[in-house]
Amino acid sequence: MGIKSIVAIISRLSKRERTVLYVTAFFIGLLLLDRLVLSPILSKIDELDETISLQEDAIEQSLLIVTQEKRIEGESNLYISYLSQPEGEEKEVTKFLKEVENIAKKSSVYLIDIKPAGKDVDGVSTRYFLKLNFEAQMEQAFSFFHNITNYDQLLKIEGYEINPKTEGTSVITCSTSISKAFIPE
Repeated sequence: MGIKSIVAIISRLSKRERTVLYVTAFFIGLLLLDRLVLSPILSKIDELDETISLQEDAIEQSLLIVTQEKRIEGESNLYISYLSQPEGEEKEVTKFLKEVENIAKKSSVYLIDIKPAGKDVDGVSTRYFLKLNFEAQMEQAFSFFHNITNYDQLLKIEGYEINPKTEGTSVITCSTSISKAFIPE
């Protein structure tokens, strides 16, 4: 079938039939235009709008973090004293021993025995332990415990046992275990 035969068929139709044919062809053309051209373009535009919306949300989150940068740095500076540069294990234990000895001296506690008692590695942090025995007045022992718990490093009293040195005296002997946590920067 050629174009001449199609024109011949259309020319034989009545005026009303030709109008119906043209209107039908027009609507079929619109339908094809919608399905083949407009729908893919509109769906691509919707997809791009959604991607843009997601990117805008991500940018807003990033801007929120950037605007909070000074506050975050200020807060991290508050906790920097709890972080430490990794040193050798021996140096860390020696440093820990000296810190406890200084606290004992400050609290007027007489150290009888102090020795390392191992370490515990827990993913992010490492905890070193000390066992120590000391003699002191009860007030001095409480001062020592208070100074340990309020030290600017992560020291913790793991356990203690207090006994009177002799009957009728205010001097006590105490065995305790102290730990220090190291969190690398």
